[in-house]
Amino acid sequence: MFVDIAKISIKAGNGGGGAVTFHREKYVDAGGPDGGDGGRGGNIVFRADRNLSTLADFRYQRKYAAQNGEPGRGKRCSGKSGEDLVIRVPFGTLVKEAESGRLLADLSTDEPCVIARGGRGGWGNAHFATPTRQVPRFARPGTPGEAFELQLELKLLADVGLIGFPNVGKSTLISVVSEAKPQIANYHFTTITPVLGVVSMGEGSSFVMADIPGLIEGAGEGAGLGYRFLRHVERCRLLVHIVDVAGSEGRDPVKDFEMINKELGKFNPQLAERPMLVVGNKCDLATEEQIASFRDDVQGRGYEFFPIMAAIRYGVDPLLKRIAELLSKLPPVIRYEPDPVPEKPELVQERGAISVVNRGGVYVVEGDWLLNVLRTIDFDDSESLRYFQRVLIHSGVIDALREAGAGEGDTVSIYDVQFDFVE
Repeated sequence: MFVDIAKISIKAGNGGGGAVTFHREKYVDAGGPDGGDGGRGGNIVFRADRNLSTLADFRYQRKYAAQNGEPGRGKRCSGKSGEDLVIRVPFGTLVKEAESGRLLADLSTDEPCVIARGGRGGWGNAHFATPTRQVPRFARPGTPGEAFELQLELKLLADVGLIGFPNVGKSTLISVVSEAKPQIANYHFTTITPVLGVVSMGEGSSFVMADIPGLIEGAGEGAGLGYRFLRHVERCRLLVHIVDVAGSEGRDPVKDFEMINKELGKFNPQLAERPMLVVGNKCDLATEEQIASFRDDVQGRGYEFFPIMAAIRYGVDPLLKRIAELLSKLPPVIRYEPDPVPEKPELVQERGAISVVNRGGVYVVEGDWLLNVLRTIDFDDSESLRYFQRVLIHSGVIDALREAGAGEGDTVSIYDVQFDFVE
């Protein structure tokens, strides 16, 4: 099954927490803190794979998570970093944020791309020892890994796109000029998935041709099958518009030509400006007057015209030669640049997001990362409490409480911990 759109959720690994340990050794007094750092969380990495052609695998697995970093240990031993999770997709896959539509990556090269970065490991208590604070009973927690809801969109990488109404001979043409084997039959929508074929021009020269399923009127607005695959035309450097010049199904070739061009423009105005060659197929069924009339109309619009009979390869070689000549002068296949990263909201700091809600006079603070912080705090130790206070200040929690209306003496609750707000 050809699948070119998929939605998945990804979560990079969390960083491991730093360790709170102290050196213990016989005959060694006051060994001091020796807690090691936590390991880095694993990244989510996307890599394009030439052996894949659809996004069908993502219909069965929609959630992906990388390994968390391990916590630090005693003797200043750092925790092991989590392994990166590599997700393989077809070449030409666009990775977007599902909610905002922001483009994160265009996987059109062999280079891997890190989409979600793992959290950093926290510092062990060995980092917090000073001449005046010789017994720190706290450590820094690891930061959470990034998480995204993603939409994957496949846009085929092809030099030439074959477009036209159903049953005009697109599949026949690609079958005689390449090794592609599309299904061919005398009924509409025989081709229901895009087909790629490599056309060899000899001496190491070749190009990729795509047979796009037949378009119909209204395709740019969602009619028929072709609208699902119009996105695959967007990357093509050159369009080859095939028309049944004989009108063998009772349609007017000129109106067919105009209608398909109109649908391309509706879907993406830039496609209307894309270089195009016009091919009149089924010339054996047409009269000389029909061919001449259509040729005059097309050339009057500024397009080159090529009459062919695809089934017997008549007139195909001059067409291929002209395609190769134009491709040598055209820019490479379109690749999209990722959208810039938006500025973080005020309450989203390096450690993560927080929320402050006034519930009956109690200001409730919530944030997943705060749970990790609380686990490292010894509330019976003054130094540990001062560290906790600095975390609340630098992460923006205190500012958020002020903005929510908290004042002197108001009660603040962070999960199971309650204290009075002090200005």
